[in-house]
Amino acid sequence: MIDIRQLADKAVLGEAAAKLGAEAIRAAIAAKGKASIIVATGASQFEVLQNLVAAEGIDWSKVTAFHLDEYVGMDIAHPASFRKFLQERFVDPLGGVVAFHPINAEVDAPAEAERMSALIADHDIDVCFAGIGENCHLAFNDPPADFETDKPYIVVTLDEACRKQQMGEGWFPTLEAVPEKAISMSINQILKSKLIILSVPDERKAQAVKDAVEGKIDPVHPASIVQKHPHTVLFLDPASASKLS
Repeated sequence: MIDIRQLADKAVLGEAAAKLGAEAIRAAIAAKGKASIIVATGASQFEVLQNLVAAEGIDWSKVTAFHLDEYVGMDIAHPASFRKFLQERFVDPLGGVVAFHPINAEVDAPAEAERMSALIADHDIDVCFAGIGENCHLAFNDPPADFETDKPYIVVTLDEACRKQQMGEGWFPTLEAVPEKAISMSINQILKSKLIILSVPDERKAQAVKDAVEGKIDPVHPASIVQKHPHTVLFLDPASASKLS
């Protein structure tokens, strides 16, 4: 069962998601002297990261963070660069002490996917912070998602609904400007996380939330796979929860 928690608004949602994640990070460091996490980007993660970097009692020098996904061919100086997003909203506020592994897909995406896969292979992931896309994608695993591959990172083709979402959120001026490919953490790698924290505000995500939570597990609704995960917490606001029965 997915643990569903509805909060009053996006600000409180982000605070609650970060608090739960911070507790898990502190617990991992206390138990084994280190923690490994996955950090995500996008409009749903603004408040989460803001509260996470402000959390007290975390020795970030003992934390390794992996990047969830990135566009192929994306220059780090581009406003839509996820590396730029995480550098500015996660790494820099922590003074650079966290060990962060960004995805650099500017030149050779298949080689970068292999490099990232080798890096994460030695890590047990304690917490994965992520969201759900308007098309029910998880990371950049657009429908129909690959539920079979065991590769930690893969090169994927973005569908039109996903690319329209990126334009609609203001990251790109036109649909044509949105890249058609990305490197994404795979579904099965995400599922290896001990705790998955999904932050999903806004009415535009309501149908995707319903499909993920109440529909059958199906590659057409990629986020539905978390129904199989033993410890997923889904944070919603009234708008994103509005279609749940």
